[in-house]
Amino acid sequence: MWKPGSSSGAAAALACLLVTVTLVFGVGRPRRAEPGEAPDFSAYFRRLTRERRAVSGPARSSAPPRPTERLAPADLFLAVKTTGRYHRQRLELLLETWISRNLQQTYVFTDGEDKELRKRMGAHLINTNCSATHNRQALSCKMALEYDAFINTGKKWFCHVDDDNYLNVDALLRLLSQYGSTQDVYIGRPSLERPIEATEMLSASTEMKKVRFWFATGGAGFCLSRGLALKMKPWASDGAFMATAERIRLPDDCTVGYIVEALLGASLIRSALFHSHLENLGLVSDINSQVTLSYGTVENTRNTVNVKGPFSVKEDPTRFRSVHCLLYPDTAWCPSSWRL
Repeated sequence: MWKPGSSSGAAAALACLLVTVTLVFGVGRPRRAEPGEAPDFSAYFRRLTRERRAVSGPARSSAPPRPTERLAPADLFLAVKTTGRYHRQRLELLLETWISRNLQQTYVFTDGEDKELRKRMGAHLINTNCSATHNRQALSCKMALEYDAFINTGKKWFCHVDDDNYLNVDALLRLLSQYGSTQDVYIGRPSLERPIEATEMLSASTEMKKVRFWFATGGAGFCLSRGLALKMKPWASDGAFMATAERIRLPDDCTVGYIVEALLGASLIRSALFHSHLENLGLVSDINSQVTLSYGTVENTRNTVNVKGPFSVKEDPTRFRSVHCLLYPDTAWCPSSWRL
């Protein structure tokens, strides 16, 4: 088992940790808001919008080609990153909603054993024995195991999400079918309007150099084709991922972008269908077409998608249950009025 080491963070980590650390405690947890509560996102989203322009900006974006590959759920490897303290608070909700329809494709990567969860998921629960802390070493430890687990399967696509994401697998299949799994495909949503700049430590020397690259924020989810993932092996397989992360001293999602763009010369394909808690989720429309959704709080205000559903905000503060009933009204626990 890999155990993350300790090292001082680089200055560039501050930008990357906007996604992975800064908002974990202030944004990552839903607050039970009263129905009808009006969101007031004020300066936060005015500032954040400047960063979100990356999704619609012309630089390095790519329109998907025509459908090229017929995909089935069995072609997907869906990795969910979580931690022990969120097994009940977050993971139970996912097991009740989207994972319930995709258990055979879904693998949960956590940092401790859970007997109750083991009974429900069996071998699809992966105890990484990584640290439960939220630092770059612990995050990279889990991502390394996610990558290796995918490589050891014959599946065509690797997709990573966090435990505060709702994954619409039907929408994901529609999106990925527009690309070839043997091609170099890295698709997701950047959190910044510019490439991140990091300091790379060159091997076998103390020489440093600046590198710039785009990365898809792990908080919104991202996918890698098998063709591209195989090319990543020298820097990602059998523990190499953690060494690569230390080379630039950045967290896991940044390291994926570094390998893909800076080392392999491939490019991130931006998709506005992936969503994290770092954006104003109330502006998301056409729920059926979105690949991922999220939830959180911003400045003590609930940040969720606005969706009419069978449950009140008090009953369903994340709105995930309402989204699930919208997509799958035949679900047993959805009110009968929502069933076909």
